[in-house]
Amino acid sequence: MNIQEYKSLKSYNTFGIEAKARFFCEVNSLEDLSKALQLNEYKEKFILSGGSNILITNDINALVIHLNLKGIEVVKETDDDVIIKVMAGENWHKMVRWTLDQNYGGLENMSLIPGNTGTAPIQNIGAYGVELKDTMFSCEAIDKKTQELKTFTNEDCQFGYRDSFFKNEGKGKYVITSVNFKLSKKNHVLRTTYGAIETELKNRNILQPTIQHISDAVIAIRQSKLPDPAELGNSGSFFKNPIVSKSEFLKFSKNHPDAPYYKLEDDTFKIPAGWLIESCGFKGKRFGDAGIHEKQALVLVNFGNASGDEIKDLAHQIMAEVEKRFQINIYPEVNIIG
Repeated sequence: MNIQEYKSLKSYNTFGIEAKARFFCEVNSLEDLSKALQLNEYKEKFILSGGSNILITNDINALVIHLNLKGIEVVKETDDDVIIKVMAGENWHKMVRWTLDQNYGGLENMSLIPGNTGTAPIQNIGAYGVELKDTMFSCEAIDKKTQELKTFTNEDCQFGYRDSFFKNEGKGKYVITSVNFKLSKKNHVLRTTYGAIETELKNRNILQPTIQHISDAVIAIRQSKLPDPAELGNSGSFFKNPIVSKSEFLKFSKNHPDAPYYKLEDDTFKIPAGWLIESCGFKGKRFGDAGIHEKQALVLVNFGNASGDEIKDLAHQIMAEVEKRFQINIYPEVNIIG
């Protein structure tokens, strides 16, 4: 196993933050991963996957293990549905496109989400009315201490809004190695009512959409609003949309009757964080090389040489201003490291 020292992580995080790993190795198999976790001479270990949901604010004084497990396979199927196993190092969007090529339905609304598949259950990623929990059948994860491989059912993962067991009781204890999805082979359930999907389909004169049409619409919408990390450093949506109680919402709505919102099944209300941030005047603003994207206020960007601390400080400034103006707290969706 090749252990490198003082490895630059700039190309391993989508913010493009310059930081170094004290030690670094790449694992390409479960055997490699198990061996790396057993390297007792490196007391601290840090698992790095696609680097799409992290903000690194310091050098990482640990053995950084880059997860590069690859492979997609069908493990079970019937006439109606299929279960596929996707290894953790597979790029999420490429995997979604692969499912569409097979005419497997369920992931199309989550097209073009950055990152790798293994980190998706941690965050319970979601977009346009669909979350990972809607299709994830199970996942496998290795215990960092014992190297035992354990299967977690959908229920075991305790999914919530951008939340899971792996962000709470299981935080730092497991490395997800593969994810199993249960997808439809026919009679696909099409979800077109969230966001601008229906408008985009109408603009394309598509009256009877397929799962491929929905994916194409989602991609077009995302590309019109979100910057490509290869061109402008970012981690997608930096903040979670706040969810408030009915009483909090009524108070908020009385003061801001034009604000958009989504009523949830448990009689709570989701308020778009992007609207809150834009209303505070942050959209398109630049503070040195750290800033807010001109087309989407949820996205913080690195214009070139921003440090992780500069982006973190900007995030805290935004959070404080939103709380001051609206009495609503917003929190990062991105994991801040250091």
